[in-house]
Amino acid sequence: MDNLGDIRLFVEAAQLGGLSAAGRKLGLTPAAASARLAKLEAQLKARLFERTTRQLRLTDEGRLYLSCCQQALQALDDAEAALQAGQNVVRGKVRISATSDFGRNLLMHWLDEFNELYPEVTFALTLSDSLSNLVQEDIDLAIRFGVPRDSSLVARPLAPNPRVLCASPEYVARHGEPKDPLDLARFDCIVLVTASGPVNEWRFTRGDEVQHYTVPLDTSRETNDGAIAREWALRGYGIVIKSMWDVEADLRADGLRVLLPEWHYPDAPLHALYHRNRFMAPRVRVLLDFLSERFAQVTTELEALLGVPASKPAR
Repeated sequence: MDNLGDIRLFVEAAQLGGLSAAGRKLGLTPAAASARLAKLEAQLKARLFERTTRQLRLTDEGRLYLSCCQQALQALDDAEAALQAGQNVVRGKVRISATSDFGRNLLMHWLDEFNELYPEVTFALTLSDSLSNLVQEDIDLAIRFGVPRDSSLVARPLAPNPRVLCASPEYVARHGEPKDPLDLARFDCIVLVTASGPVNEWRFTRGDEVQHYTVPLDTSRETNDGAIAREWALRGYGIVIKSMWDVEADLRADGLRVLLPEWHYPDAPLHALYHRNRFMAPRVRVLLDFLSERFAQVTTELEALLGVPASKPAR
């Protein structure tokens, strides 16, 4: 326990890829961080990192030690959280990861509401469409569309997520509206690019009828950022497919308009993701319950606004 702070510094340096960044996170100067790491390596009689001018690279000994240290530190954090649970204390920091549009447009406001109920809780909010930060970094809770393949994560359903075809009223005034999905060939489209490639194969259903439209990439706008795709649609550059949770404020303010509401695009329900083997601190559990209730309250209203069929509540 005498070198617990040095161990935390080592773990942070491995996760952040740099000693200076780890030192800043823990309130240490670069010189102090370097000295403490050197002291830890001297005590262990092992080199933990191969140092270059640009980055740190774990040695074989470092990788072995990192795995054990992460388990030990997590056990200590879980023990502290368990004590708080026994005292029924809702306080401390919750580290949350959410997609960009949802985080900016809804989640920030809901966290403010939560803080009115629990003022001793603070937040660290990361906006990203990637899941790697949840798996590799110290994230308590992530909110994502769909269910990941990582079996180490628990996926708790939060809400249905109808995705809609939409464009700005100005774009509709200039170009009109598509009559059906195949008619999209006459319009400008905005494509989201994911880690697995561009999402330009659009599939729609209406009852038993199915239509596929492949957005031509040579004439479409592409981005890997959902916020940019939304902003391009707001500026009248074309038609985009967005989650109802991402554009609810724009639809209320008539910044965007739903097109082809009778055609259904495949859903990707919202889930809360958290580590399977990690103790859930009271602040995280209470926040998760709060968000579940908030989603339930807003879902019916949004679906009525969008003119989509009512979805079954998330279990």
